[in-house]
Amino acid sequence: MELYDVTIIGGGPAGMYAAFYSGMRDMKTKLIEAREELGGRLLIYPEKMIWDVGGFAPVRCDRLIGQLAEQAKVFEPTLVFGQQIKGLTRREDGTYLLTAETGETHWTRTIILALGRGILKLEKLEIEGAERYESANLHYTVQELEPFRGKRVLLSGGGNSAVDWANELEAIAASVTVVHRRDRFGGHENNVARMKSSSVQVRTPYAVTRLHSGDGQSIESVTISHIESGEAERIEVDAVIVNHGLKSDFSGIAEWGLEMDDWNVYTGGKLETNMPGIYAAGDFASFPSKVNLIAGAFTDAALAVNSAKLYLEPEAHYMAYVSSHNERFAEKNRALGVVEDEGPQAQ
Repeated sequence: MELYDVTIIGGGPAGMYAAFYSGMRDMKTKLIEAREELGGRLLIYPEKMIWDVGGFAPVRCDRLIGQLAEQAKVFEPTLVFGQQIKGLTRREDGTYLLTAETGETHWTRTIILALGRGILKLEKLEIEGAERYESANLHYTVQELEPFRGKRVLLSGGGNSAVDWANELEAIAASVTVVHRRDRFGGHENNVARMKSSSVQVRTPYAVTRLHSGDGQSIESVTISHIESGEAERIEVDAVIVNHGLKSDFSGIAEWGLEMDDWNVYTGGKLETNMPGIYAAGDFASFPSKVNLIAGAFTDAALAVNSAKLYLEPEAHYMAYVSSHNERFAEKNRALGVVEDEGPQAQ
């Protein structure tokens, strides 16, 4: 069994960038992802447009995943798929032995937890018999926009995903109705304002209380009820999208002894956890100055890698040299046909 300098658990944006940046730091790196592909939470909405990543304005989720995955592989880290890490043992020499639910083991000197929200399970609509429509027109994710063109769409939810999809669908659907049980939406302020100023019909505080079908196979109309008065209204629909959030499963990692709540592990400013040699990045990390954006996940990843490097080599530089001055890129630039500027010549 090989010993790695750092093992990254999680293949979302934070994990992928950590794999790249640890290569810049000349660390022997392994990345373990529970799914069979990289992307993390972004895989839930591949056609969603992302506007807030530096250098991309805007970019589709699937393209962003592809770019991040390509970057993650630059320094050829070991990639392991289909393994959900559960067990942790610290050996006498201070190294860690990780155990997957499948029984495989991994040996590492440091760990970066880029778990996002863990193994995510979608919150289902709590209406008896709702599952019968999941193969027809009840949706919990949106993989493609085109099937909703010209349709009467009802969206239930009030977080970022519900707001974002309402804005995306407004341009192509016949109508979009958003039903939320609270008056206040949890999405980014600008996106909420955009939704409310468009043709999207916003109904608050309401909840979906009944699904109606003529043939027993697809939903033809929905009853929504006012949360306070109970007043009911029936709306004809062609499709229902439910964005009620996600349940999180961190497997056995929650039993390691980390200081954490139901969703996050608490870290210091250098992304260190309360356990030596274990760091966190991305959505899983919680600290006072946290920026909950994909762009913030990249900074988290770099800080976590730098901390892991200094844990292993206290005399190392506190960060990687930037790519324009990093020797690790010299050969790669030559392969790309890039002629490097050697500065002004002596006269």
